[in-house]
Amino acid sequence: MEKIFSLKDIDNIAQNIIESIKDNDSPVVAFYGKMGSGKTTLIKAICEKIGVIDTVQSPTFAIINQYQTTQGKSIFHFDFYRLNRLEEAINIGVEDYFYSGQLCLIEWPEIIEPLLPDNTLRIKLDIIDQNRRKITINVTAESINHNSSI
Repeated sequence: MEKIFSLKDIDNIAQNIIESIKDNDSPVVAFYGKMGSGKTTLIKAICEKIGVIDTVQSPTFAIINQYQTTQGKSIFHFDFYRLNRLEEAINIGVEDYFYSGQLCLIEWPEIIEPLLPDNTLRIKLDIIDQNRRKITINVTAESINHNSSI
């Protein structure tokens, strides 16, 4: 799926992503895009739609935040912007999270791409202008890694 959207459309986009997560047998979602492309904003909308009761914010310094839903499920939100090496992610046990069966939402996944499950749902956000973004859902790792705009 590829679509241009604005902030007023974000709830519909979030719902589409939730449906894609349900259709995928892996609850791991990787968000790619430049700084300011809307990764955290979109993750907040997804979390709101699935009933997260905690405050959702980017875990830039913590690397991982855990949220609870109204159904008592855990959601893990990662931000790997500050990681310099793949080994740092391995040392915090990210693979345990990825294979836990719990929803994992990942910002800046480029450095940990080799650790992602094969069936990871990949979402790419491109900035069109100040108010609009292009979203591409379920792109392959190859098309993400070879795109110089990220």
